[in-house]
Amino acid sequence: MSQRKLKIACAGLGRMGARHALNFANRTPRADLVAAFTPDPKEKAWAATALPDTTVYTDYDEMLSHPGLEAVVIATVTTVHAEQAIKAIQADKHVLCEKPLSTSVETSQSVVDAAQKKPHLKVMCGFSRRFDASYRQAHDRMEQGAIGRASIFRSQTCDKLDPSGFFVAYAEFSGGIFVDCNIHDIDLALWYFGQDSVVKSVVAMGITAVQPELRRHKDVDNGVGIVEFWGGKLAYFYSSRMMAAGQHDMTEIIGTEGKLSVNANPQGSLVEMHEPQGVRREIPADYYGRFEHAFVTEANEFTAACLDNTKLPFELSGAVQAVTIGCALQESLNSEQKIFFDETGKRLDAAKL
Repeated sequence: MSQRKLKIACAGLGRMGARHALNFANRTPRADLVAAFTPDPKEKAWAATALPDTTVYTDYDEMLSHPGLEAVVIATVTTVHAEQAIKAIQADKHVLCEKPLSTSVETSQSVVDAAQKKPHLKVMCGFSRRFDASYRQAHDRMEQGAIGRASIFRSQTCDKLDPSGFFVAYAEFSGGIFVDCNIHDIDLALWYFGQDSVVKSVVAMGITAVQPELRRHKDVDNGVGIVEFWGGKLAYFYSSRMMAAGQHDMTEIIGTEGKLSVNANPQGSLVEMHEPQGVRREIPADYYGRFEHAFVTEANEFTAACLDNTKLPFELSGAVQAVTIGCALQESLNSEQKIFFDETGKRLDAAKL
């Protein structure tokens, strides 16, 4: 096994980018964060202190030309994910791109097309829950036949309420709550049901319970989507931006002989407080608080795949499937119509139903 370090750069040093950068710099022994990109002066100032050994560029193309650079992790705004991923691939760099690849199916597919032209490169979409120990254990149990045939999938991504207006501003670029938020749950459904699962129908609805400003971006702060797959499988997705207590992301896989639950009763630690006001436990305040270790595992496994030329844990084409479903749910939300697909996954014209 190679002992050299992978020279990697991080594009974007916002909330998610900063976490990726710190993980590759400090918690991935086989990686060397040699460069980063951000046009934001505040983020650049932060990097000067937090990443003293990293060269920070304000031009993405210039960063790609950093001497010896081998890989790029992309954590910029969603609308430029695909463009930057393709540029990195064309520059012969391995790519770890934050989810989703894009807010559209066609643009997401263009990343897959670019990667197929460079089969020696490792190109992966960052679906962090696939690297979480609990989700992996549940998947192993399902594969071992512990719950019979998986038939119903119920999953949610519920963020703590952020009164700052961050999610309203972000909605302009996110692609909508199903593409941005439930994309994790959609990817999990494809993992647990199988990547060859074909959608039969989708329907979605939602409300703006606490942030009515989201309506101008055709988005909601609470959404429910139901996806029917050919072969008798059903998935239910819930997304929310208004949890009062903290982050609550959970999943249930219901089979013909049992059920698996992941994080049904969330907790930030094993401490349970029995106090005069009652019994309670604290839960993570945000998504990273729940999946911090999954991101570290993701960074280390991606680095190992690049250095050792081992297979990535899942196919990049799955990221396009997830965006396809997310976009259909977002369209159903806004059109108030159910959308149908034939047994090959091709969308059916409503007039022909």
